[in-house]
Amino acid sequence: MKNKKVSLNSNTILLLITIVLFIVLYGMGCIMYGNKGFTHLQTFLNILITNAGLICIACGMTCVMLTAGIDISVGGLVAMDCMMIAVGLNKGIPAPLMVGLVILTGIIFGLVQGFFVGYLEIQPFIVSMAGMFFTRGMTAVISTDQVSVTEKSSPLYYAWANYKIKLPFGGYMNNKGKEVLPYIRINVVIALIVLVVIFFMLRHTKFGRSLYAVGGSEQSAAMMGLNVKSVKMKAYVLSSFLCSIGGICFSLNTMSGSVQQALGLEMDAISSAVIGGTLLTGGVGNVIGSFFGVLINGTISSIVKTNGKLASSWPNILTAGLLFMFIVIQSVFAAIRSKKTR
Repeated sequence: MKNKKVSLNSNTILLLITIVLFIVLYGMGCIMYGNKGFTHLQTFLNILITNAGLICIACGMTCVMLTAGIDISVGGLVAMDCMMIAVGLNKGIPAPLMVGLVILTGIIFGLVQGFFVGYLEIQPFIVSMAGMFFTRGMTAVISTDQVSVTEKSSPLYYAWANYKIKLPFGGYMNNKGKEVLPYIRINVVIALIVLVVIFFMLRHTKFGRSLYAVGGSEQSAAMMGLNVKSVKMKAYVLSSFLCSIGGICFSLNTMSGSVQQALGLEMDAISSAVIGGTLLTGGVGNVIGSFFGVLINGTISSIVKTNGKLASSWPNILTAGLLFMFIVIQSVFAAIRSKKTR
């Protein structure tokens, strides 16, 4: 009971640090670039629109990392999903069927990876690295060209991607004296639904508690009667399922498929989860923290783009600094927890 209390405290503190960091970064952007529209609500909503796919993927990555695992195949899976959608729609396959096929592919892919990790007990890094090479290769097999989705190729999918859900607040007057209402797109709605569902799943279901238990101690989880192998496999199925949903959100934003698409996306997902307070050793973390981790990465990129003079490499440099800081903080909490259990 005492150990559980310490874990919850460390989890809460890491989450609070992440939220405060986001507020500080976004506040700095508003102060420095308020004259360039950074204070407009639409600027924040654009961060959500651009990173809707990453929110879904980070939720899945968090679930895997809670079991002390890792999944570096998500970037390749997103690229394959986007290419499947783009090529399929251009060949006349209906949009709902392509969406269903992409989700089914993600589930099957997760089952294969989960079986190797959970039941064959192969290192998650090795399994997901093989998955990364496979998905990148399959993306090129589908097409080596950049394939765009246009209104002609799929009017329905084009309508989904361009549909604006306008908000009745937060508007501003443009240069022509006309009020501009902020908006979000369908991919943001999907991402927020995923976030809420996974949040409640982790907090209020047996499977969610099992993920924490397995990551905290596999031996203790087994003694509690949990099927550790099954829990691990389900975690990777869930990750790939959410990754495919994220791939659809990514596709709705880019409206194209390319071999070079989503390069480094797996590192963005991992960094968002770590910055959000998910321990690399498993057992501690939550998707709300990962959500704010995504917002932090998105805010950094938005500040750099708004500045216009900074090199495009700065977001990676700043993210590396934040990762180092949070890993050090996590190490401190891990040391405290270790002392408490002695």
